[in-house]
Amino acid sequence: MIHAQIRVSGQVQGVGFRPFVYKLAHELGLAGWVRNDSEGVEISVEGEHLQVMRLLERLQSDQPALARVENITHDFAQSTSGMAGFNITASQSGKVQTGVTPDMGICADCLSELFDPADRRYRHPFINCIHCGPRYTLIAHLPYDRAHTSMAKFVQCPQCQAEYDTPTTRRFHAQPNACPECGPQLSLFDAQWNRIDSDDPIAHVADHIRAGKVIALKGVGGFHLVCDARNAEAVARLRNGKQREEKPLAVMVLNRSSATHYAAFTAHEGALMEISERPIVLLRQTETCESELQGIAPGLSSIGVMLPYTPLHYLLFHELLGRPTGTDWLQQEAPLALVMTSANPSGEPLVKDEAEARESLAELADAFLTHDREILHRCDDSVMKWQNNTPTFIRRARGYTPRRIVLPFTGPSVLACGAWLKNTVCLTRGNEAFVSQHIGDLGHPATRAMLDETVNYLSDILDVHPQAVAHDLHPDLYSTQFAQDYAAQNDLPLIGVQHHHAHIAAVCAEHRVRVPVLGLALDGVGLGTDGSAWGGELLRVEEGQCERLGHLAPLSLPGGDRAAREPWRMAASVLFDLQRGDEITHRFTSQAGAQTIQGMLERKLNCPPTSSMGRYFDAVAGLLGVSEMQRYEGQAAMELEALAQRHGRVAAVPDGYILSQDGVLSFLPLFALLADSEDAMRGAALFHATLVAGLSAWVQRATQLTGIRTVALAGGCFLNDILTCGLTDSLASHGIRVLTAQQLPPNDGAISLGQASVALQRIIKGV
Repeated sequence: MIHAQIRVSGQVQGVGFRPFVYKLAHELGLAGWVRNDSEGVEISVEGEHLQVMRLLERLQSDQPALARVENITHDFAQSTSGMAGFNITASQSGKVQTGVTPDMGICADCLSELFDPADRRYRHPFINCIHCGPRYTLIAHLPYDRAHTSMAKFVQCPQCQAEYDTPTTRRFHAQPNACPECGPQLSLFDAQWNRIDSDDPIAHVADHIRAGKVIALKGVGGFHLVCDARNAEAVARLRNGKQREEKPLAVMVLNRSSATHYAAFTAHEGALMEISERPIVLLRQTETCESELQGIAPGLSSIGVMLPYTPLHYLLFHELLGRPTGTDWLQQEAPLALVMTSANPSGEPLVKDEAEARESLAELADAFLTHDREILHRCDDSVMKWQNNTPTFIRRARGYTPRRIVLPFTGPSVLACGAWLKNTVCLTRGNEAFVSQHIGDLGHPATRAMLDETVNYLSDILDVHPQAVAHDLHPDLYSTQFAQDYAAQNDLPLIGVQHHHAHIAAVCAEHRVRVPVLGLALDGVGLGTDGSAWGGELLRVEEGQCERLGHLAPLSLPGGDRAAREPWRMAASVLFDLQRGDEITHRFTSQAGAQTIQGMLERKLNCPPTSSMGRYFDAVAGLLGVSEMQRYEGQAAMELEALAQRHGRVAAVPDGYILSQDGVLSFLPLFALLADSEDAMRGAALFHATLVAGLSAWVQRATQLTGIRTVALAGGCFLNDILTCGLTDSLASHGIRVLTAQQLPPNDGAISLGQASVALQRIIKGV
């Protein structure tokens, strides 16, 4: 006989870990107890030595589906205290050292109950169990108990309480547990927020959708705007309301089979759609998609598709499909597609409650379907794609936030405040980094307020008080100003981190790499250490330090930041560099300011230089006539990629780039060729192929000069499949190890992690 004290850390609260341990202990004939505490799960157990060892093995091998065990420690004692039976005891509070479980999609068991007329939760929009449902968006603080969630006000009925108290049920300590008798309720309002009395609000909403109306639907992390994706008029109305003229919209379909109607995808991509986290997945459009879902993703080759993940989603599909009986219909192909896009006016954060919906969505929706379960923390849908044989984030939010990232070093807590676009914040605790959900672009006061509230929430829920604050070098960013104010109010040191250094450091942190690496950072813009706009950088990164080895040949930005929104200006800049400035006015006759831009370039007036790869894409889009004006960030580059994909592979342009001895890479010869191209599709393909060839040669020469054989790729440009896959394959074929973003997006959504990593390393080294 032996006694063991066991501690399990990781994502082990709110996932059914204690019932799992309870069942194992009874199966193995062990006595003792299990409980949640601030560090994770604690187990005290007695029994035969062999059975205790089997328990330890199965804690690792047989864990619940949503659990993510990171560490198991134990201490043995030969003496026992004569424990009898095995129990689940009350949670123990203390200094929080555990994490928060993300929100998860409905599980198969709950889905089966949802459509079983004999089940007491038949058609209950809030059905859940320990294997599924909301977590992060409804928890106020740890440990994860009902009293600490927005479910606290819903007193369970005797039947629900019995399930909640019984360790052998699927709903033992499932904190959002409820039924139609004791749980949250739906409410329906018209466009003027007059309550609509309806015995079946879901049926009422389905009628609205059939009639071409737009519905605001309160979900898990906030409101969605919903309409029939096949109704072009409804889609246009939704776009007009959101002031989102051309930016792609996500659609929701019933299942994987239904997705084949609109998208072509691999088995890996199909599996990615079906995981419990339920992200939006970018898939290749079919001809059917282009003809039947007009206006969803204009000018692009891909479409964002997601599957239902809440009971309410499934009930809506059930109603729209005529209430089929049984559950077989859940696997059958259905052509129904719903626009399911974040409910927010352009530039503002996701709306999460009725007060915000009244104020912000009044002109956007024809009706509002809400409920009385409070959303404590707004959280957008995650967006992913399958790239280079691995899932890649475009936006990391619901289903993944705030899953910890384990760092290769430990130190005092750092708060990192991110960048301007696609902002996230990061808080470290020991060797753990917690990156927030996607906050967004900080150009709107409401988004800035969301940054403030997210910092406070992460600090509270993780029970962490930062000891230092990291920020971007740009003094005008709100995130920088927030960092300065926060540091001043709390008397903390400030650590500035260059934007592209942070990009590379983020990739190194998630791969737990501490050796020197080469970093290729390609994005839209970031302030360089010389005060200019960078964006195409070859760096040497090591232990919190960074050296610029090279950069793309600078282009002029005629009109400054405005050039990033108007690709024709970047094309004009290239024409001027090619000594063809006299072509600008007659080439861009649709642009009233063309003559003015030509004069600005000639006089070098308000034409700051930039080494941005993003502006290279814009310039080529303008030269080829693909895009003169952008309606959303990255539009020109995405349309250029779509054209290149449609054309297919081509060889790089011979001598299409120039690599100087001082590490400057120029594509001026390629630009000269593209400026005279009359085939935009072929021109786009030539641009991508030559870009890959030039960048590969650039990195290869740097490996020879430095002896470093590992390169990290980061920056928003690496969301481009042709660029990322082509460059990775080319470098790997020359024996170079390539690191890419996997746990976070390659874009600015990862900047906060990079800032935190650099700051921690500098603190540890005393720099």
